[in-house]
Amino acid sequence: MSPGGAQPSQPNSSSTPPHPNVPAQAVSSIKTTPNSRGAATVSEHIGLVGTWVNQVRPWVQHDIEKAERYHVDKMLEVLLQRTSLNPKTEQPDLLGRCLQAVLSVCNWTAMPIGKAPDKDFHSSCIKDTLDKYVLKGVEEDYYEPFITATNIALACFDNIKIEGMRATLGKPDIVLQLNDIKMTQSHQNTTLQQRPDVIILPLQSSLDAFQDGDIFGDVEYILKNTIKEPKAKLLWKNVLASIEFKRKMKKYLRVPSSYDVKSYVPTKPEYLGVETPATNAPKTPVSGPSQTQAKQLKAAPPTIHRLNRLIAQSPATTSNSSSKHKAEEPLQYTGKRTKTSEMEPKLDVTVQTGLYAAKMFAANIAVKHLLNLIIIDAIIWVWYYDRQGTIQCSGINFIDDLPRYMDWGRNPNFEEVEQGGSHTLKLDDEEEGSQILQSDDKEGSSQMLEVDGMDLLFHTSDKARVTHYGLKGRATNVVLVTSEYLAKKYPEVQKDGMVAKIFWAEEGWTSEPEILKKVEEIAKTEKAVEGHTPHLLWHHKFKNPTSAIREALCLPEPKKGSRVLYILVFCRLQPITNLEGERLFDVWCQCILCMWFVSFMWISIDTIPPNMMFYETDKGVLMGVLNDFDLSSLATTKGPLGNECTGTVPFMALDLLTEEGLRGEVEHLYRHDLESFMWVLIWVCLRYRKGVLLPPETHPLDAWATTEAKACGKKKYYFIGRISRY
Repeated sequence: MSPGGAQPSQPNSSSTPPHPNVPAQAVSSIKTTPNSRGAATVSEHIGLVGTWVNQVRPWVQHDIEKAERYHVDKMLEVLLQRTSLNPKTEQPDLLGRCLQAVLSVCNWTAMPIGKAPDKDFHSSCIKDTLDKYVLKGVEEDYYEPFITATNIALACFDNIKIEGMRATLGKPDIVLQLNDIKMTQSHQNTTLQQRPDVIILPLQSSLDAFQDGDIFGDVEYILKNTIKEPKAKLLWKNVLASIEFKRKMKKYLRVPSSYDVKSYVPTKPEYLGVETPATNAPKTPVSGPSQTQAKQLKAAPPTIHRLNRLIAQSPATTSNSSSKHKAEEPLQYTGKRTKTSEMEPKLDVTVQTGLYAAKMFAANIAVKHLLNLIIIDAIIWVWYYDRQGTIQCSGINFIDDLPRYMDWGRNPNFEEVEQGGSHTLKLDDEEEGSQILQSDDKEGSSQMLEVDGMDLLFHTSDKARVTHYGLKGRATNVVLVTSEYLAKKYPEVQKDGMVAKIFWAEEGWTSEPEILKKVEEIAKTEKAVEGHTPHLLWHHKFKNPTSAIREALCLPEPKKGSRVLYILVFCRLQPITNLEGERLFDVWCQCILCMWFVSFMWISIDTIPPNMMFYETDKGVLMGVLNDFDLSSLATTKGPLGNECTGTVPFMALDLLTEEGLRGEVEHLYRHDLESFMWVLIWVCLRYRKGVLLPPETHPLDAWATTEAKACGKKKYYFIGRISRY
């Protein structure tokens, strides 16, 4: 079959074929195929930018602003139901039973299991710490009493039995730990630093932070070390939740003498809005006639100009219009030292906490969801994050309603799996049961997963690992992997090795394994495709979608944008960015031919550098590979069902970056796909030398990946007019 010329069934073969299941009227009114539209989210493509992780912040803020809002009791009911003995049997009185059970802790009569009476480690001490918490002072004065009160309560929970709930482990397994020091996380060769106030850790991870012999028994340790700054750096991969404090209190609060179960009382504000803060950077002097452009640039580094420009172009800071409640006026915070450098913008506490969640996601593979807490004086807001979106719970006044806060201590989302003393992670699957993802060592340099009888050892510390930094989306991780089973089944993988692709695909979208089967059929008849597509060795789809909790909460459109976890194992390939000169051009041309035949057979693929790979045969021949079909579409399926971004802005054709193109009024032509390949070649040639990404200050085109679609189109037109300068 030749791609040139019109086929009888395709009178206009220069156009990308529309999906046949789309009504004819829709085809005539929206000529651009759905998978060809959309804007790239920077957090999905940090590897493309290669430099300023700060540029992700406005997009994280955008995700936070779109957070859904839900009543805290409803969220707590759902989470308690999941950890009960009968998670699939509805228990409408479960929350009430749990609130009643924790009253002994809140009213100072409970004590940790197996402990002799201790004046310093008894629930009666909670009253003393809360009295200290409400005293006037600065924000840092909140840390110690809150940590101590919560840790004592967590220890006392081991002595509480609740009908229908699983028994506790008989000892504290998680603790609140004072942090307030910078925690580092490497991401795409970039080191990120953040400083959460307090974090929730497995007890063992907290113990590991004090390695100089300053270790006591459980009671002494919890009272002394958890309120001290750790002596060893804590790792983001071990953080179960972060807690961020702000101080605004202007009046004295009184701790009740006793507590009882009562109905929820809305806080003021009930939900947190996002405040757009000013920048800490010093103002650039107004330029006069004698000042040159070069002098103006010296007033602030290029990074600041890029960042300010990005903030100006980022999505508007408005609340989600679909929320049930209007956004309250943002609170004004006092008494807090700035957590960012002088040249970075101050961050709203909701965005700051969202960035912590992004780091927790990036530090772990296959994490399904996270919880973080924001505390402003006596009010706690719980935030739930997963790859479908963010849910903010209504606030709890824990001074007035301590039992409702204490019930979150029984939340299974803060638990880890204890197995051989290693930090482990549960991957729940409705059909296969819980799969254990276990670290082989305390540093977490590798993690073992057993599922479907398959052994997979993920080498998570390898520098070649590709990670994701952000809150929503596919969150693709590419990790080197070894497997005894697969090595025996496919002896040829010993040469180049294997990689695992771990990502959250949109649940209603055609799966990548299904699309690859179609590609294999094409390869049997087309030499331009044979050997130029990835070799899938094994795959697994987990059955727990992100929509499950939204359905349990009865949120509107719970399945819109729902995601499900996939693990795919491929033969390892090399990135096209490793090549130069004729070798680069040859592999690039092979990918174009492969794309031509694949798209001609009703399969489309996103054209970006990471989707162009290569391998070398035993005879030394370079074979270009069109990689990554997880955003591809088939003729028999509809486009994305949610907010999936299936086009990557820096490499989209100029016609599609216009207002008409973004509205779907531009017909998607094959030349648009070819133009995308041209932009990829330009990108690679100007940003890499001998397979190495150039230093940030020397490579151009960053702005293409950090601006919205129309602005990117203008920058690319500007580039064409000045291309001789490159």
